[in-house]
Amino acid sequence: MEYVRIADYTIEKGTFQEIADTVKADLLPKFQEQTGFIRYGLADMGEKKCLSMSYWTTREAALAAETVAATFARERLVDKVVLRSSNIGDVAFLEGVPATV
Repeated sequence: MEYVRIADYTIEKGTFQEIADTVKADLLPKFQEQTGFIRYGLADMGEKKCLSMSYWTTREAALAAETVAATFARERLVDKVVLRSSNIGDVAFLEGVPATV
């Protein structure tokens, strides 16, 4: 079974693209170094909101990712985003084809 961590943020300062660029350059590599990492993405939900989705092999790895993300947000995004919610759940299935974007 895989696990997903979904975190909902409000953007307080800057643009989604600025946040995404910082996260991709600095948080993604931190996640990739973590045991159990599978996949990570960040989505623009409009209206100054974004959604962070990370996939992990174990619940423990997903819980550890919360700490990594919180530390990153405090250090790099302290005045730019506010965490609204963070949840971890079991993934029943995740299907699709590779994106061509």
